[in-house]
Amino acid sequence: MPTLRWQPILTLILSICGLGVATYLTITHYDTHVALVCADNGAINCEKVTTSPQSVVFGIPVAVLGLAFFLPMITMCLPAPWRSADRRIHLARLILSITGVGMIIYLIIAELFIIKAICLWCTGVHVITFILFVIIVTAAPVVLTPGYGLGTARADHLAPDGS
Repeated sequence: MPTLRWQPILTLILSICGLGVATYLTITHYDTHVALVCADNGAINCEKVTTSPQSVVFGIPVAVLGLAFFLPMITMCLPAPWRSADRRIHLARLILSITGVGMIIYLIIAELFIIKAICLWCTGVHVITFILFVIIVTAAPVVLTPGYGLGTARADHLAPDGS
């Protein structure tokens, strides 16, 4: 069983970092006076990626979808929701992380095979989203167990040394 003490801290830090990058990408999407600090030629070409037709999904810029992913993820990765006995919170976190990974799979395929360029900022979001997914999925069997978060039930999921 994984220990859960570090998971809320790391997922919160990752979510805040992801929100920061998504905010930057959203600003550069809407404000042409803000420079997109990234290479703009060859295989690494953030501008080509962020201005491609694939940078908008259902009429919504992908950067804005990033904000819509990381804002609720931050709230669900605070320590209190991680300790909650309400399984719906843990299930919502799991579903959101699965949705995020599905989106980044689409975006990576689009970058590699359709746009034929890679955005380093986008890659940062992809890595953050994937790490969040791995942490949340590995914690799911523990946090979705009935009785998790109800006082003594949590102690059963700690390492023998109490960590």
